[in-house]
Amino acid sequence: MLEALQYDFMRHALAAGLLAAVACGVVGVYVVVKRIVFISGGIAHTSFGGIGLGYFLGVNPILGALVFALGSGLTIGLVTRRTRLPADTAIGVLWAMGMALGVVLIALTPGYAPDLMSYLFGNILTVPFNDLMLMVILDLVIIAVVVALYKEYLVLAFEEEYAQAAGIPVEKLYLLLLGLIALTVVVLIRVVGMILVIALLTFPAAMARQFTYNMRTMMLLSVAFGAVFTTGGLWLSYLLRLPSGATIVLLAGIALTLTLVVSRLRRRG
Repeated sequence: MLEALQYDFMRHALAAGLLAAVACGVVGVYVVVKRIVFISGGIAHTSFGGIGLGYFLGVNPILGALVFALGSGLTIGLVTRRTRLPADTAIGVLWAMGMALGVVLIALTPGYAPDLMSYLFGNILTVPFNDLMLMVILDLVIIAVVVALYKEYLVLAFEEEYAQAAGIPVEKLYLLLLGLIALTVVVLIRVVGMILVIALLTFPAAMARQFTYNMRTMMLLSVAFGAVFTTGGLWLSYLLRLPSGATIVLLAGIALTLTLVVSRLRRRG
């Protein structure tokens, strides 16, 4: 692995993995605790429409995905909070519409989209320097918001009814949380692809939850696990010549499964 770091693309890949670990480690804890995994999946798949728009307009598809991810997160939050439409129905509608729009826009774009598969399934080895800078900015925004509103989100995560009674602006915080999820999805797209975003967003946090109920500790453990998964998966994919995104997710899935088995055996003991 060390000899591979002499190449720029490997150094970029390692940096992308660590930046993704920070985003998914922090936001993933809220996703797991609030049980909004499928909302995250809906945001991820709807962002495909933004990727199609990016190709159609000739701009960076990640920027298009960012716009669509934020828009879908806000729409899901408002629809589920202010209408009688069930959350799963709203997610399904946006999920299908985003994917369909992306397919249509890519079909209307002249020429061939050469790296389309990297957005669907991820290709950490092709992350350019400009995308790394965007990931750094998004990570800083996520950390700044979580640090500034840590107490409010702590109450919102475990006692939403109490938060409403205490006068905390629950709806605004919830919409902002969906915005953070959208930013995290965009960070993860180049690492594991939008198809596998849910895995890296939830596996490290779910694993961390087996060891602690303290939110800060859970976030730190989740970030650490995410870093191990992305770095280890990158190393294994390099050695075995396997797709990087899928290898990262499989490594995380195996680790989570073993953790759950050991935890259950300890409880029985």
